[in-house]
Amino acid sequence: MAFRIERDPIGELPVPADAYYGIQTQRAVENFPISGLRASEELVVATVLIKKAAAEANVALGRLPHDVGDALVRAADEILQGHLRDQFVVDVYQAGAGTSHNMNTNEVLANRAAELLGHPRGQYTAVHPNDHVNMGQSTNDVFPAATRIALLLCHPRLDAAAGNLAAALARKSEEFRDVLKTGRTHLQDAVPITLGQEFSGYAGCIGRGADEVAHASAWLHELNLGATAVGTGLNAGTRYAQLAAANLSRYTSYELRPASNMFSVTQSMGDVLAYSGALRRLAVELGKVASDLRLLGMGPRAGLAEIALPAVQPGSSIMPGKVNPSVPEMVNQVCYQVMGCDQTVAIASEAGQLELNVMMPVIAWNAIHAAKILTQAMVVLRTRCVEGIAANAARCRELLDRSTAVATALSPYIGYAMTAELAKTSVATGRPIRDLVLERGLLNAAELDRILSPEVMTSPGVPGREDESL
Repeated sequence: MAFRIERDPIGELPVPADAYYGIQTQRAVENFPISGLRASEELVVATVLIKKAAAEANVALGRLPHDVGDALVRAADEILQGHLRDQFVVDVYQAGAGTSHNMNTNEVLANRAAELLGHPRGQYTAVHPNDHVNMGQSTNDVFPAATRIALLLCHPRLDAAAGNLAAALARKSEEFRDVLKTGRTHLQDAVPITLGQEFSGYAGCIGRGADEVAHASAWLHELNLGATAVGTGLNAGTRYAQLAAANLSRYTSYELRPASNMFSVTQSMGDVLAYSGALRRLAVELGKVASDLRLLGMGPRAGLAEIALPAVQPGSSIMPGKVNPSVPEMVNQVCYQVMGCDQTVAIASEAGQLELNVMMPVIAWNAIHAAKILTQAMVVLRTRCVEGIAANAARCRELLDRSTAVATALSPYIGYAMTAELAKTSVATGRPIRDLVLERGLLNAAELDRILSPEVMTSPGVPGREDESL
């Protein structure tokens, strides 16, 4: 491999001759051979968008020569179109604050812009990574702004995935509206419910979780771009911050704006933490749904088997014909990972000190990673599981008819204590609740028909009292 020699304030270092990155990126590659993980596509795009917005703002303010600014915009557009993505080589785990990622971006843009102006890579006389690409910026405002924009870039797909999953669950709720079954609390028999009502709850939980994520995303529209190192705006200025935010709004169609308090957004990653926390809530709701689907489908002979999940792959390397709830199992694992990502974000967010949180790289990677895997898990759960779920109505009714929990409807008529005694006797003897009530002469057959109707029990009110069933 051929190399070129580059220099920085620390000294000289060979850099691959064909690389668009430079010496500071090379130092980061050598210093941090940690995970093999690289910056997410969304973070790269967000950072390049910021550099493009800054170049246009600086040209407009007369700080950056037009030819340099135009070359930087052209170089940025190439990257945004998918070129040179292999030049972003810094490990996720790097020096604090994301300086290495910022300089990786600065160097790639500087070298490509210089090339467009007819200059060789690695000289930096025509276009300098710090003086031109990073003009009016600091890693301390670029990286948190890029993190916010990256999450906003992820959000529409996540929101659509959650909305589509909730809608699919709601359609199943309608499909299963007449399927009576026993409810369960504490994993024990409870009063009747319909499978449709159960699925309507799932739809509502996913919808509510998605709403919380959308609410948290609103705070991400505030950027500290223009705050530079500590929030004062040194070497940037108010007009620059306004122009850069306006440019970014035009590129992304998001209503991005300078933060109302630059110091707060520079010091704290709390808004990203709030978004991560909302992702965790959605993951908790999603994980509960996935776990319930596994429970309801357990069997097919020795479990509940109230629903049948689509068979997507053989379930065992030793037991022929076994089919597992593979998709919900995957979803559970993704949800655990999202919760772990949020824990990392929370700990790292708390680690901010004075004017800056230097743990931003690990915060950004975990929050973005969580958003992406949660999105895809919801897509797969919907398309490869929920949409193909079938109800086993006969099994649902069989288990309902064997349950003693229907006796709950008798409490308003014969009291809690007597109802409990009848349920206990029914379990011990195997005799139906109805027979025991008639045998003791507590109610007549017509009354029992009205009171013990499972269909009536799945509606609000006191079974058998029409005036109270409203």
